[in-house]
Amino acid sequence: MDMKKLFRSQYLIYARKSSDDADNQKNSIPYQTGQCTRSANTSELPVADFTLEGFSKNGIIQERHTAFKTSDIIFQKDGSVRYTIERPKFQQLLVYLNQGHFAGVICLCWDRISRNDQDGLLIKQMIDNNVDIRFVQANYAKSSSGALHMDIDGMFATHYSRVISEKVKASYAKLKSEGRCTYIAPIGYLDLGSDNKPLDPERSPLVKRLFEQYATGNWSLVQLAKWANQQGLTTKPSRPKRTPQEMLASEDNERNKVCRPVNNKTIENILNNPFYIGKLKDGDGIIDGIHAQLVDTSLFQKVQRVLKSKHVSTYYIDQPFFRFRGLLKCKCGRSYSPYEKKGHSYYRCRCK
Repeated sequence: MDMKKLFRSQYLIYARKSSDDADNQKNSIPYQTGQCTRSANTSELPVADFTLEGFSKNGIIQERHTAFKTSDIIFQKDGSVRYTIERPKFQQLLVYLNQGHFAGVICLCWDRISRNDQDGLLIKQMIDNNVDIRFVQANYAKSSSGALHMDIDGMFATHYSRVISEKVKASYAKLKSEGRCTYIAPIGYLDLGSDNKPLDPERSPLVKRLFEQYATGNWSLVQLAKWANQQGLTTKPSRPKRTPQEMLASEDNERNKVCRPVNNKTIENILNNPFYIGKLKDGDGIIDGIHAQLVDTSLFQKVQRVLKSKHVSTYYIDQPFFRFRGLLKCKCGRSYSPYEKKGHSYYRCRCK
């Protein structure tokens, strides 16, 4: 299919949803799509019936990324400047427009297609190259006045994005100052809001038991994970990580949440997490939280000492008992590993 011949007189529609401005109905994907489609019909601009997985559906491009974010600028030895476009669909759109595959693109307003000055520079360059970029809520004349109008809208768009970003950060800072948890609570707690992290009646007793058993110094993380799985402890329900193709898809992929078995890394994260003694992680520091404390501070500190001691487990869930397991060591520092053969117990070491 020769796209350049097939769609060169037709348009695409671009709509972007900002995760920083989730409650603004004006900037919702359906609203933008509806306004752009209505404008295309009124102006008799044909929308390309172009569907490409991970890019567009029936000529409509939908992208979801944060509002204000700048990329690192890299200066090349030949004097050119390079920076990364972190919106993959927007990047592909610019490539198609620059190659002349489509007549242009229709979007709601300047701040929907441009997130920052860097993006705005690319859009202006496209317009200077006679790419037809239409805005539903603005009409820029091809004159110095029109260019000034465009510059002003770009300036306000960047300012608006900065303000939204600052409001989000200020909101999170306020919640943290009040001791509220702004992230997902660990295993053993329920998530019912930033100020409501009650104990999970099913998982919290098992999590507390993990601290108590590990504090004895007789358990390794691997064996404790096996014990926890036998007791029915699982991770909190969560959706599987989206694939790159799903992240680029136009529609939201609502995948069912699943619980997974715990492993030694899960146990290590639990035992190291100060959330269980009523604390919250704040960057590199620890602050007091308002949620319920699951384990005593003295027990938590004892567990931390055991974690640092690099102890050897004396409990093995799925292995036979050997009296001298972990007691016999070679001069090189490696332990002798027990095994059975023809009814006899042997110990061996893979010496350096």
